[in-house]
Amino acid sequence: MKVSGNAFCPCGSQKKFKKCCRVFHEGESPSSALELMKSRYSAYAASNSDYIINTTHRDNKDYTTDINSWKKQIYDFFNHTEFKGLEILEFIDGDNEAFVTFKAILFQGAIDTSFIEKSKFVKVNNMWLYHSGEFIQ
Repeated sequence: MKVSGNAFCPCGSQKKFKKCCRVFHEGESPSSALELMKSRYSAYAASNSDYIINTTHRDNKDYTTDINSWKKQIYDFFNHTEFKGLEILEFIDGDNEAFVTFKAILFQGAIDTSFIEKSKFVKVNNMWLYHSGEFIQ
C-alpha cells in the first residue's frame, strides 16, 4: 500500500506523512532511535523496502547481501499485511545504543497479527540502525 503525502503518517504522530516520516525515507537522518523506529514502521506501511534495508544493521538476523531475495521477502509481508497503528510503550535513549518497546497493530486478512517488540538500535557512523528485536507477546 502506498501512503500519500497528504495522508496522516502511519507512525501515529498526527502529522501529514510528507512532513513526518517521509522526510526520512527521502534521505534525512533520524536524530534518535525513536524517530528511526517510527519511520521504519511507516516504511512498512508505505511499502518502502529500500528504507527498511538501508536502516537495518549488518548484524541483524535478517540482513543479507542478496538484496533481491530480501526485497521479495519484505514485499510478501507488505502485500499480506494491513498496518493499523503503532503504540510506543517505552523509549530508553542512549548515545550509541537505544531501545524502543512498541506495539504494532497489524492484520493479515481477518487475523490479528499484532505484536509487542523491544527493539535494539545502535548508532554507526552517526546513523541509527535497527539491530534486533525481541517479541514480548
